Amino acid sequence: MLYTELFKSMESVRWNMDTDIPWQDFDRSKLSDEQAQTIKMNAITEWAALPATEMFLRDNRDDSDFSAFMSVWFFEEQKHSLVLIEYLRRFAPDLMPTEEELHKVRFDFDPAPPLETLMLHFCGEVRLNHWYRCAADWHTEPVIKAIYKIISQDEARHAGAYLRYMKRALTQRGQAIGEQARLAFAKIGVLMASAHRTPQALHPTNLHVNKDMFPEDTVQSKLPEPGWLERWLDTQILFDKVWEGKVSTRILHNMSLLLDHSFKTVQDLNRYRKDLIRSATGVVLAPSPLIVPGA
Repeated sequence: MLYTELFKSMESVRWNMDTDIPWQDFDRSKLSDEQAQTIKMNAITEWAALPATEMFLRDNRDDSDFSAFMSVWFFEEQKHSLVLIEYLRRFAPDLMPTEEELHKVRFDFDPAPPLETLMLHFCGEVRLNHWYRCAADWHTEPVIKAIYKIISQDEARHAGAYLRYMKRALTQRGQAIGEQARLAFAKIGVLMASAHRTPQALHPTNLHVNKDMFPEDTVQSKLPEPGWLERWLDTQILFDKVWEGKVSTRILHNMSLLLDHSFKTVQDLNRYRKDLIRSATGVVLAPSPLIVPGA
């Protein structure tokens, strides 16, 4: 099982909130009210690991290995929320999220194809790693800079773990499932590596997940400031085209390794996706634009 290997590897590098966070280096003069407010929003967003875990366990009942890994992922993601809340408790207690604000992001996600969800969260971890690295550059207060660097490394490890399960999906359950996995990974890869073409941030917490609650069915829509994410990215931490290019490049690099095919651009991956469909159905596909949300 992958779970046993992943547990050991993540246990060996797990950080301690008391001894590995440089709380003693706090400099109040370098923390603005604007910066502190964004920490609150990220603390609440990280709390959404709770409904995501419930979704994963529901949709992967036939996969005890992956479900067991959720114990590690859930613990570490909730720890991210906890360390951000602890930062606010120590240094900006008036901005600590309430239990009601945290609980609001816990709602049911509609069932979705597990392979597509796996790829979506792999890409989400890659993106979050880069968001937090960018946020660490933006912040001026030493302790929160250190926190964002530490949790960004966790997100990178989580992406690596998801990638291990994606590799397993290509071979473990026979050729038919392997081809289904290739198509699912290529489909979501095209979407998630194309954020420069979309008006909203492409992350699982910003995508619609419950049709009965639409349009207020994203994690971000449940936050005290539903529009904060785009503002944080566009006008505060300045997650620009250069940063977005790093995300796309990382996704394409890993897809190249995973699918044993060279993808230099999103167009390359999209052509590969069409070839898979053509091979499976025998249908000649007409030229079409890249997949975008809602298409």
